[in-house]
Amino acid sequence: MKPMPRNPVEPVQDLHTQRFEACRNIATGAVFIIASGASAKSFPLAQFAHVPMITMNGAISMFLNSNVRPYFYACTDKSFSQQQPDLFKHAMALSQRVALWEDHARSTAIPPSGALYTLTKAKKPSWIDSALRRHSALVANHSLRSLGERPIGFSKDMSEGFFDARTVAYLAIQLAFHLGFNQVFLVGVDLDENAGRFYETAESNHSPCGLDQHFETRILPSFKLMSEKVVGDDFRVYNLSDASRLPEDVVPYVTLAEVEGMVG
Repeated sequence: MKPMPRNPVEPVQDLHTQRFEACRNIATGAVFIIASGASAKSFPLAQFAHVPMITMNGAISMFLNSNVRPYFYACTDKSFSQQQPDLFKHAMALSQRVALWEDHARSTAIPPSGALYTLTKAKKPSWIDSALRRHSALVANHSLRSLGERPIGFSKDMSEGFFDARTVAYLAIQLAFHLGFNQVFLVGVDLDENAGRFYETAESNHSPCGLDQHFETRILPSFKLMSEKVVGDDFRVYNLSDASRLPEDVVPYVTLAEVEGMVG
């Protein structure tokens, strides 16, 4: 009798996870969020190696030939580890901390070398919750227009979940707030589907992209809510991409020279 062939991907059985409460307000100051837009190619990673960096999905390729280890890596696309297995493997090996869905983490054969935090989605607080100041870390849109739709919001506490804006960069900003950073610089958040991702070539695998489909309905409304209800004197978000689809009155643009002066 022939032996049954082994599954090439052995699920991770002993998954050691951390609770998000353990990393709340452990940081301060500036952080770079490195995304996959084409403009990220020109970012001088080594110049700002002293500043913590959060990255996501295939943007981990920026770190492959450097001595910089991402402070946090986030991936919400469960198929990314199959579409880009080498990049996912590097992300698990290089990152100090990792945020994944629990079932995704269990289904891969590559446990992260850093601390693993499992993602959950935030539930929109009710009118009563808001009136009684329950779940005050969850900032949500309570307009009549939003009733019955997927909630638009911003989570200041990842232990209560995060709000999905159909771009992982928005998750990374919520993560930055949770960690305690108060000065966030977005790199490669172009949100331009036609320009593609900086790490993809004609010969490489291309992951699906839905930026155009979701930009007006979820992405832009989420960033507007953040700008109006979260950003303030103690939490600032800036955009280093002059090609970004985000309006400057939502996320202001800054140059690299200005960033140098801001982070020291």
